[in-house]
Amino acid sequence: MTTKYYKYLALTLFGGMIVASCNVSKKYKRPDVTANNLYRDSTSTDSTSMADLPWRQLFADTVLQGLIQEGINNNLDLRTAILKISESQATLRSAKLAFFPTLDGGVQATKAKSSQAALNFPAGIGINLNTTTYQASFTASWELNVWGQLSSLKRQALANFLQSDANKRAVQTQLIADIANDYYTLLAYDQQLVITQQTVKNRIADVETMKALKEGAVVNGAAVVQSEANRYAAEVTIPDIKQSIRETENALCILLARAPGAVKRTSLAGQQPVTEIKDGLSTQLLRNRPDVQASEFAFRSAFENTNVAHSYFYPKLTITAEGGLSSLQLKNLFDNSIFYNLVGGLTQPIFNQGQNKARYRIAQAQQLEAFNTFQQTILTAGQEVSNALYSYQNAVSKQQTRQMQLAALEKSVDFTKELLRYSSATNYTDVLTSEQSLLAAQLSGVNDKLQQLQATVNLYRALGGGWK
Repeated sequence: MTTKYYKYLALTLFGGMIVASCNVSKKYKRPDVTANNLYRDSTSTDSTSMADLPWRQLFADTVLQGLIQEGINNNLDLRTAILKISESQATLRSAKLAFFPTLDGGVQATKAKSSQAALNFPAGIGINLNTTTYQASFTASWELNVWGQLSSLKRQALANFLQSDANKRAVQTQLIADIANDYYTLLAYDQQLVITQQTVKNRIADVETMKALKEGAVVNGAAVVQSEANRYAAEVTIPDIKQSIRETENALCILLARAPGAVKRTSLAGQQPVTEIKDGLSTQLLRNRPDVQASEFAFRSAFENTNVAHSYFYPKLTITAEGGLSSLQLKNLFDNSIFYNLVGGLTQPIFNQGQNKARYRIAQAQQLEAFNTFQQTILTAGQEVSNALYSYQNAVSKQQTRQMQLAALEKSVDFTKELLRYSSATNYTDVLTSEQSLLAAQLSGVNDKLQQLQATVNLYRALGGGWK
């Protein structure tokens, strides 16, 4: 066979390897996932979503805006997420550079001595058994991307980078929601504290009234004692409310990366809840929810990892080149001392204790796990939106009923007190019951408004708002 024949054979084999490589690495496309009709009882056909609102537009309270911005600037979890982006960015850069040859340079001096017996030369021949070799060289190595392994590694690194960016945005959306929810909780505790303190003042006045009525023989001593107990029943809850305020302030400070301390805030009465809720379409979660995006990028990374594992079944083609200067005398290193070599190598795995099969099966299983997680994340997102929507609707409905309850209870307290003064048809137990019911309803009314505010925040986060 001629040299020309071998050249054609080599080109044919190499071309066949290139064609075969197209079947080794599969191209990614988004899997079929359930993203329709995820919102329970929602009939919306409008694609307008409150997730598209910037957070400054959703939260009108300027104090809250300042706290959220402080959290975005300083929160330690968010800073860690940003560092994760830098790490994955460096990995991506490394994966891109893997397409280029490696190049190493080195200089060395080698001193060697051999025995004449080991060289097996006849006796009497003068041979210099001591040698010193000086060498300066460059070594380059290049692995060809025949089976697409390097391409898959680069795409995997890109998916990991995009996942870290999505995770950072998910941390930010959760951070905004946590700050807003804690802030509204503080305002609710403040309002409950005001209501309770005013109730205590009213009940202290009631005690004095009961004492006066006892002197007038309108009521007996039992009514006086009951009024005092009623006063203390309200007063004893104040330390618990203050404890809750303190703990919520401290929790909010942690989100802001502050030492525990007081938090500046406005009042619950000054908060205007969002009245027009736009939830959009559930399919929009795929592009609005950062955690859903991160989950898909994780699946994409696992998909490319399967491609990489598959490529281990095929041979690797590497080209190694070395060249430089070599001389037995340092002064002659640059005089006709050039050397070089070029090696092309093809390595085909034959037996490696089943590691390639195990690697491929593990990668396939991890890909299925990532797909299940992706699907689960979408379903969870739909659940969170549905829960927040229903919570908002319930809060609005309760507030309307609560206003009527409060009006009725206020009249009940006034009427029973008047009857106690001028009629024997009632006793202080009736007054006690109506006052306790009124206080409970007032505190519940605060919780109703808090529920509405927090449902808006939770819906905003569930829809994927807060990072745009």
